Amino acid sequence: MNITLKQAELAIQAAKERASQLGTLMNIAIVDSGVNLVAFVRMDDAWIGSIDIALRKAKTASYFNMESGEIGKLSQPGGQGWQIEHSNGGLITFPGGVPITNTTGQIIGAIGVSGSTVEHDQAVARAGAKAVK
Repeated sequence: MNITLKQAELAIQAAKERASQLGTLMNIAIVDSGVNLVAFVRMDDAWIGSIDIALRKAKTASYFNMESGEIGKLSQPGGQGWQIEHSNGGLITFPGGVPITNTTGQIIGAIGVSGSTVEHDQAVARAGAKAVK
């Protein structure tokens, strides 16, 4: 099962609201479980360089069914996932990518957010993912 456009729009709206609460501007990407882009928003004046980062965070979370920051923990020098960020056309292994699950807990896609600190990116991504449940 994949995320629907309606669900993706809910996630984006919640993420935008959280970004506004934090006083930051974000790029927000939603991919389905097959890592295909479903929806994308660049808030006015959000960094252009963060467009690709948001999409790669979403893809990373979807490829591995876990938050992108968790992949980062595994990819430290000497770790079992060392240099994994070079796979799959380039991954982002710091926080801001979160799997999206449906009401039964099945992963249906992922959200990737970029435009601020990793703490803000993560908070905004989690708010978007939570909105779909």
